[in-house]
Amino acid sequence: MTKRALLLVNRHSRKGQQSFAQAVDILNDLGFELIVVPIKSSEELPQLVRQHGPKVDLVIVGGGDGTLNGVVDSLMDMHLPLGILPLGTANDLARTLNIPFGIPQACQVIAEGHLKYVDLGWVNGKHFFNVSSLGLSVDITEKLSRGAKRRWGVLAYAFTAFQVMSQTRPFHAQIKIHGETIEVKTIQIAVGNGRFYGGGMAVAEDATIDDQRLDLYSLELQYWWQIFPLLWRLPQGQHGYLPWVRTLEGEYLEIYTRKTQDINTDGEIVTHTPAIFRVIPQSLGVFVPSKSMTVQS
Repeated sequence: MTKRALLLVNRHSRKGQQSFAQAVDILNDLGFELIVVPIKSSEELPQLVRQHGPKVDLVIVGGGDGTLNGVVDSLMDMHLPLGILPLGTANDLARTLNIPFGIPQACQVIAEGHLKYVDLGWVNGKHFFNVSSLGLSVDITEKLSRGAKRRWGVLAYAFTAFQVMSQTRPFHAQIKIHGETIEVKTIQIAVGNGRFYGGGMAVAEDATIDDQRLDLYSLELQYWWQIFPLLWRLPQGQHGYLPWVRTLEGEYLEIYTRKTQDINTDGEIVTHTPAIFRVIPQSLGVFVPSKSMTVQS
């Protein structure tokens, strides 16, 4: 039976323009009946999903993690599954789900129809896939230009992090979890739902997107040299071994700050403190490779 799909492609993403026509041709050949909507701005995404949702069986999104973040709330509202074409810079959700970065292979994954129901994070009414954070990461997001991401790819995150590190100042925060209140002085608090963020760094060493928990870490650095072991440990999610990194996990937590802090979810600044976080277990269906499929990225 022909599957009707809404195809939303962010042409401003790193590979969006060149991959758009290729994706349409391949999906047509695979038997999909497409409603094709090139995205002019991310603000359009929720309206487009709600407008076309009743006419389709699934939504296919071509873009990066920010584009995917833009559709997650409307997908939940419309009870529609998600197909992913990784066209962004970091593609951390695709990396978490082992979705191949090649467009033909990613289209084949969607056509095979193997659904995995993943957990979502939730903060102040907004769902997220990968991580939600405040502090240093917000400074990086605000400084990171679209041009730098297109030119340098994942390396742009590292370059920008070094630029803003010297300007970032610690802030006071209060974390409430498991009935306990913890006072911290930190440069960043991150709350992860998935496994990867920031171009392939792991939220926690054993984090998965279906473990029904949130993983929190707080960077409580006191000396400049502490950043170097941190950079070594972060990619593998081993930052919790460092004494100046606090790690916590739970299904529900609250964060309060003396000064209002913006909150970045999947690379998009969407809310601010005070913040309530929850995990929503197995709440969204995403097409992923079957165990028998050989993934090439």
